[in-house]
Amino acid sequence: MRIGVPKETMDREYRVGLVPDGAAALTSAGHEVFIERGAGCGSGFDDAAYEAVGARLVDAEEAWCAAELVVKVKEPNPVEVKKLRSGQTLFTYLHLAPNPDLTRSLQEADVCAIAYETVQHTDGSFPVLAPMSEVAGRLAAQIGANLLKKESGGKGLLLGGVPGVKRGRVTILGAGIVGINALRVAHALGAEVDILDIDLKRLTYVYDLFRGELNTLYSNAANVRRSVLTSDVVIGAVYIRGTKAPTLVGAETIRQMEPGSVVVDVAVDQGGCIETIHPTTHSDPTYLVDDVVHYGVANMPGAVPRTSTFALTNTTLPYVMEIAELGIVAALRTDLALARGANVWRGEIVCEGVALSIDAEAKSIQELLGEGVGASDPQ
Repeated sequence: MRIGVPKETMDREYRVGLVPDGAAALTSAGHEVFIERGAGCGSGFDDAAYEAVGARLVDAEEAWCAAELVVKVKEPNPVEVKKLRSGQTLFTYLHLAPNPDLTRSLQEADVCAIAYETVQHTDGSFPVLAPMSEVAGRLAAQIGANLLKKESGGKGLLLGGVPGVKRGRVTILGAGIVGINALRVAHALGAEVDILDIDLKRLTYVYDLFRGELNTLYSNAANVRRSVLTSDVVIGAVYIRGTKAPTLVGAETIRQMEPGSVVVDVAVDQGGCIETIHPTTHSDPTYLVDDVVHYGVANMPGAVPRTSTFALTNTTLPYVMEIAELGIVAALRTDLALARGANVWRGEIVCEGVALSIDAEAKSIQELLGEGVGASDPQ
């Protein structure tokens, strides 16, 4: 199979869809790998490293157009979508729920678009989303602590405090992978932490893991409001497969927070769980709403591309190899987790969460592909 790896174009996005070792595995198996020149440089992989393992260096046009399978990190921009050819497979983070224009464009392109974030095992886990959630969660707490500095627009507070001075408070909305990794860093910095979720078993796990050195709260409107209003940093860490994140913190609550408080919404690429959030960039990451600092960078892990690229491709390469070896139809028929990752199939939306978010109808990938879909769920 011909596999294309374009250079990422999102603001300060330095990750790359395939590391040289991954390219080596694919070329050794007889596949052709087309790497756009300079695609890996931001992650510390020069062009020579790809050439040395048999990959071909090409321009952007060829990385897109010559490939049967395009492997990326972030969703394509409108210019890139126009480069897609009918019948191609696109494998990347897509986050289509808050982006109906991109969804329609992928439908019109007549491609198979598989989203990293919706690949899901039968146990409910998200194998490709998980590593970037770990990175984003840890970064969120670091960023929140940094934005509390007066020069960053914050209230001038050291999150962990010092002896004789009250420490800062952090509210984390969601106890999933993002939430627990944000908690690790916030707790290590010495903050007082509230973490909220609707899954009591998950809250029990978190409580035991941190030996009760935090507040675990059931996520309802009253608890969210009380916790947010008494916090210095609020971290949004909610994810529901394929669909828009629910709004948990309204504009009125933000209005009542102390000036200089900080909001970091990791869920921003799924629409955000804080009403006043909107996507920002690494070049211009923050803005103020009612004197509350908002951080809404939609590609947070791109700030640490070396770590992020290794972590991401550890999970994507087995799926890339599976698609390359079997072809996209057989791969989707064989692997239920990968089939759940399909968002658009040859003009049809096949992810219920995406369809629900943009008020469209979802078709069944099983029916579109015929018999045998989901014969296994390799983990």
